[in-house]
Amino acid sequence: MITIKNRASIAKMEEAGAILSNLFVELQPLVQAGVTTANIDRWLEEQIKQRGLVSRMKGYMGYRHVSCISVNNEVVHGVPSDRVLHKGDMLTVDVCVSFKGYCADMARVFFIGTVPEHVKKFVEVAEQSLFAGIAACVPGNRLGDVSAAIQAIIENAGFGIVRDFAGHGIGKQMHEDPEVLNYGLSGQGPILREGMAFAIEPMITMGKDAVYIAEDDWTVCTEDGSLAAHVEDTIVITSNGPKNITRNRSDR
Repeated sequence: MITIKNRASIAKMEEAGAILSNLFVELQPLVQAGVTTANIDRWLEEQIKQRGLVSRMKGYMGYRHVSCISVNNEVVHGVPSDRVLHKGDMLTVDVCVSFKGYCADMARVFFIGTVPEHVKKFVEVAEQSLFAGIAACVPGNRLGDVSAAIQAIIENAGFGIVRDFAGHGIGKQMHEDPEVLNYGLSGQGPILREGMAFAIEPMITMGKDAVYIAEDDWTVCTEDGSLAAHVEDTIVITSNGPKNITRNRSDR
């Protein structure tokens, strides 16, 4: 069942999203060559506590970190470790937190130093597909309209869509109904209504879309070793259209 959030619930989600998006802006200088993904996760854990947020990742199904950090051919759910970042690496940092019991979830791609233009274009396509999906989140549309909008951007650019994982509803819980696929048919699925909230998260590959789960039982990687990009925002559907609660002004 898709829950409808009232104004009080949405206000808490908005606060969680505002704090989290500002945290990501401050994270940028830390993401550089020589830093480990564990360094990043430890910094995030300290900042989450200091800002009155609660990690919704740590403890989830036994997970021991406050973030997922996926590097290069890792799609999602990368586990922070002593892995050192190097120039030319591309990584996604994914964090879900709550404020007074209500969640916000977001992911951003970071580059370590200079990367080739085709890699930048690849990530731009992921972001464009995210924005297209968000734009379709208006009352009266159907969930399939969101999925189809995302799919069109990705496939028109010639990239692969990871089909084994998807976005999701969000609210009191990090993962709620419905599943928000990154592919689908317009006009299909539940009707979108004011007060619904979704974490929309395209996951795309530069090569084929097949993936596997690594030996740590968490990290999802591309089978062909191609680069993967994952971006995510939390949105609330309003009478005036979608409201992005995890997009800092400087991040637009």
